[in-house]
Amino acid sequence: MQQRSSVAELAESLRRDLDRYSPGEKLPSSRALVERHRVSPVTVSRALAALVAEGLVVTRPGAGAFRADRPRAGAPRPGDTSWQEVALSVETAGESVPRSVDASGVLATLAAPPPGILEFNGGYLHSSLQPERALAAALARAGRRPGAWDRPPVEGLPELRAWFAREIGGPAGAIGASDVLVTAGGQSALTSALRALAPPGAPVLVESPTYPGMLATARASGLRPVPVPVDADGVRPDLLAEALRATGARVFVCQPLFQNPTGAMLSAERRREVLAIAREAGAFVVEDDFARRLVHEDAAPLPATLAADDPDGAVVHVCSLTKATSPSLRVGALAARGPALERLRAIQVVDSFFVPRPLQETALELVGAPSWPRHLRTVAAELHARREALVTAVRRELPALELRHVPPGGYHLWLRLPQGTDEAALASAALRTGVAVAPGRPYFCAEPPAPHVRLSFASVAGTGELAEGVRRLRTACEEVLA
Repeated sequence: MQQRSSVAELAESLRRDLDRYSPGEKLPSSRALVERHRVSPVTVSRALAALVAEGLVVTRPGAGAFRADRPRAGAPRPGDTSWQEVALSVETAGESVPRSVDASGVLATLAAPPPGILEFNGGYLHSSLQPERALAAALARAGRRPGAWDRPPVEGLPELRAWFAREIGGPAGAIGASDVLVTAGGQSALTSALRALAPPGAPVLVESPTYPGMLATARASGLRPVPVPVDADGVRPDLLAEALRATGARVFVCQPLFQNPTGAMLSAERRREVLAIAREAGAFVVEDDFARRLVHEDAAPLPATLAADDPDGAVVHVCSLTKATSPSLRVGALAARGPALERLRAIQVVDSFFVPRPLQETALELVGAPSWPRHLRTVAAELHARREALVTAVRRELPALELRHVPPGGYHLWLRLPQGTDEAALASAALRTGVAVAPGRPYFCAEPPAPHVRLSFASVAGTGELAEGVRRLRTACEEVLA
């Protein structure tokens, strides 16, 4: 975050200085800019690249950077796009689901916060927790593999499919490589699964609360999300059965492990019930196993995936390497059996052809290196320490916020606010104090039972920033709750 801020600041400074140079005149050398602005050569290079992209500067290899010959163009006359409101809103006959999509909940976890803002609303590991050296080494090795830039099989590299199959199916080998498709991350896999399993306009059952990105992709696919409440042991089977009967839905999406946002784990008894209920209803269970590699070091041994306990193909499994590595390593997997697998394969081919081979080769190099298990142990220890630090700080500084469950995995806490609290006002007040939090409303597809806030402990630099962030949030709570 700091480097992005430095690049933007230097680019703005150079932009202001351009008026001092005639068109075609040479700018100071990169070394001079490093010394003058006290930044790194990488920052100078990226700032100049930004000005080149804007057409303000040109670079000549071996000669340096020069002010562009053409003057800066004035602002173009804005066009009239009001006609699009009509074109995008007119519904065709039989269209039952609005085509507009609210991506605000997803963007909240993707947007980089402004400088100085502590990121308690993030969805990825802080750069200090990412295996950057291992990724760089894996990428370098992958680039040297024979055929690394050739077209891969549309289903994915056989070796990577086999690795995912072992991870999903466990020691018993319940999942084979032929049951797996390599995808461009978990979100892409979820989108393919929903489009493959349910027709537009159909209901799809979701946990309540649930991941906003799943709600957004369901609505973008023309589906109608229907909530099924979750408690500390996961989704409630009695309400799941009732919802299947009432709606006729044939798809249920769940996160059995460290559910987002509650952190709940589906209990052993409920695992059996959920599978039995789905089979009886002739429904698919889309298992979003996003956080298995984010287990904390104090957790008990993890249960097998639902897919590993399902020989009949009721479960379509989704997982990804992204959460445990880097936002840019968008490599995941879909596992399914029977005709569902063929439909998933067809949709993925039509949508994206295949996942780029260099990215698949990099993933293979990464998970096959000795550094991979060490990285997972480091993440498990660090997430445990951060979770404990955040829990302690919340209970000490924010007694009005109710923490009902401390998860042994994942990267967030789910806090219930006093009844009547304005979540949006709290999030705005928190941002003014210098901390970004995620209000609870986007996690519900219907009216929420109470106001909530989600706090991530993975996207900041360490326990010191967690303590500081909670102190800032206390100031916001004192303003709003008073």
